[in-house]
Amino acid sequence: MIKKTLNKIEQIKVPEPCTSLPYNITLLDRNFTFTDLKHVLGAADISKAGDRKAGLAAADEIMREAARAMLSSLTLQHFYDNPLTNINGQIDSVMIVNYDINQAIFATITHLTLGELKDELLKSNGARIREIGTALTGVMAAALTKLLDVHELVYLAKKLKNGATAKARTVVGLQGTLSSRLQPNHPTDNLSGITMLLYTGLSMGSGDAILGLNPAIDNVANISSTLNHLDKIRRETGAPTQICVLSHIKTQLECLKAGAPVEIMFQSLAGTERALTDEFDVTVELLDHAYETMRKNGPLRDIAENFMYFETGQGSELTYNKHDGMDMTTTEALCYGLARRYSPFMVNNVTGFIGPETHLDNNEMMYSCLQDHFMGKLMGLAMGMAPCYTLHSKVTLEGQQMATELLTAAGANFFMDVYLGTDRMLAYFDTSGHDDQTLRETYNLRPAPEFLTWAISHGIFIEDADGNILRGENWGKPEIFCQSKSEFQRLQESVPAIYGFENAGARPSNKVSRLVKANQAVGREAIYADLRPTELGNIKLRELHTNAHNKAEYLNDAELGAKLENNILANLKAEHSDVQIVISDGLSAEAVHHNIPALLPVLLDGLNSRKLKIGQPILAPFGRVKLAESIGDALQAQLVVTLIGERPGGDALASRSMSAYFAYRLADNATQQSAAKFSGNAEMHYEYSVLSNIYSGGLPPIEAGSVIAEKIFEILQHQAAGNRLENLLQVHIN
Repeated sequence: MIKKTLNKIEQIKVPEPCTSLPYNITLLDRNFTFTDLKHVLGAADISKAGDRKAGLAAADEIMREAARAMLSSLTLQHFYDNPLTNINGQIDSVMIVNYDINQAIFATITHLTLGELKDELLKSNGARIREIGTALTGVMAAALTKLLDVHELVYLAKKLKNGATAKARTVVGLQGTLSSRLQPNHPTDNLSGITMLLYTGLSMGSGDAILGLNPAIDNVANISSTLNHLDKIRRETGAPTQICVLSHIKTQLECLKAGAPVEIMFQSLAGTERALTDEFDVTVELLDHAYETMRKNGPLRDIAENFMYFETGQGSELTYNKHDGMDMTTTEALCYGLARRYSPFMVNNVTGFIGPETHLDNNEMMYSCLQDHFMGKLMGLAMGMAPCYTLHSKVTLEGQQMATELLTAAGANFFMDVYLGTDRMLAYFDTSGHDDQTLRETYNLRPAPEFLTWAISHGIFIEDADGNILRGENWGKPEIFCQSKSEFQRLQESVPAIYGFENAGARPSNKVSRLVKANQAVGREAIYADLRPTELGNIKLRELHTNAHNKAEYLNDAELGAKLENNILANLKAEHSDVQIVISDGLSAEAVHHNIPALLPVLLDGLNSRKLKIGQPILAPFGRVKLAESIGDALQAQLVVTLIGERPGGDALASRSMSAYFAYRLADNATQQSAAKFSGNAEMHYEYSVLSNIYSGGLPPIEAGSVIAEKIFEILQHQAAGNRLENLLQVHIN
């Protein structure tokens, strides 16, 4: 059994940052100057929306090739000697961890230029490539990736297919296999709905990597309940796999302490300390603690060799404007350097999840996914991929499918199984069980061996006389796990956007496919609907405008919707209300139209019953969640509640989904210090809670009004929000 000991972060050697000097190069008859290494790295990549917004993308193809030529000429020692710093000129904790490399191997390659390293890898076998990968920092891996074309990204990653396997109850990443994470997300965490989606995925041979649910409600009680339910389904079906509920790592640690089956510990990562700590409420020290806790006390400690699960994806650092001047590929590679520290069971890349402010179209998403897959494999990770899209981007189903074909050819370890590609809770589109099986049959791949044996025993697969694995008579028939037809019917009724179970070979039937696409079309239409204030009821609203003046500006630049116009801010005066309600169309005006008229009166009645001081509700077209801070600071409100249209999901009804975000302002020193101590972020100014999936198919608006009011009372009573509030509530219960 592998028992990895973590090197103490203070013992990792990192060179002192040098004074940044410009990089000059002449390409053919033209001279180019790049301000610093960050700008060389940014200009060398293909043009992507996020890097264009950050001013890091090359102005044209000639400049891009000049940057690539510059990178090609730099030695690995040069990259080592010039660690990239944060906005304060300091080396942050994520960068430090990236320097925890195999120094003996690095000493043998330090003299190579990046161009020479590329040629060396292309000539080497998988074992040698993996060896070199142990000696590379994330910045080196990112720089190398910018020199590779599509064929090279596929070719090199394919050589690494069998080098980074991970073991729990199943082994993921073996040669000749393609695994899947079965993701049974439900908008209200309805256990019957989750069961239906689990049965459906298992009947299609999905879930050999993990049964992994994203929860709608992130608190100890709900996460523990959901973990126990997943464990119950796993035991009853006998499926050899492992379970995970992808809540915040602090919540999972509390669940584990309380005895819940936290078999695989999850956390999303970021490639800068500022984004990791400020936005994800995580530090390296906390990740170290979680790893050691799982190693010593995790339910699979005597079975699994790997028990951490991380999700990443290009662009989160840029979305929060905490990328420290680095491009998206580089910060993504730094995530992999951080993940490598913990030898995770899974790393899943969800590039495409954020939207057009990071990846505008199919080309940007597909190439980025190939980059990410190769970088993760190069750095020794058991990489899975989730090429995905949202309806407010120009990424499409066809682009996603092309990405999965390329990634399968490149040896991706696993994909997602989201039923019919439609995530009913997160409102985005990912790969499905149909996609996973189609790719297995196209490329002659199998599930993990332990899981395959189980699936054959249930008639889901069969093995013919020649050793070929074929779909069995029970493939795609979730009713095999039900005790009766009435149970099957009841479970179906608990899942929105179910569309049907008819299949044509490994694909959904044409009838089902047409329903999926038609509902997506309606969802895309909702993105561009105009906000109609006359449809929001009779309660008087004051209208304030953000820096986004139209839909195009709003969709392509998240920062514009995060602040009020300067002239409006200048005229606002402190009101010192207990609660300030803000209404914004966000990514679906239709969500606001269909929910606010019923929700707002109930919410205001609830607040007035407690004699709270309520600011006049604000209507802010083209607003983002972070707009709450701009308004809260200006009005000196104690709590800002933003009611905002979420990105439309997979069916016409889900395009009306709204969320409530609670932004608690840390106004006094004692509260701020308490929050800072809990989070590890000394500069935090707000704490956030969220209530999602407010619509007739999720949490109905009238009921949501009461639930929001109760959450407001909890936040104001305990003077906390987010993870700190949930921790205080759990302590109070115990």
